[in-house]
Amino acid sequence: MFSDHSKLGIYADGCYICGSGSSSNCRDYCSYSGSDTSESRKKCEKSGCKIGGTASCPSAVNYKVCSASIFDSPIDKKSYLASLLAK
Repeated sequence: MFSDHSKLGIYADGCYICGSGSSSNCRDYCSYSGSDTSESRKKCEKSGCKIGGTASCPSAVNYKVCSASIFDSPIDKKSYLASLLAK
């Protein structure tokens, strides 16, 4: 039953709980895609999240949730998008 999934890996999006001392835009949570990895943690920390644990992402609007973007800077994002459009 899980043989197709095990070949691809099972991924679930989630959030890190941002603790005391986190930046204002990461006040409560930092979302990530895929597995809980050290790379995702580093990206959330770079966004200003002081990680205190993991959780499901909240859906209520009163939470501040930042993101572990796959892009390191706006320049990389523009270059990436340009390369996609050129194909």
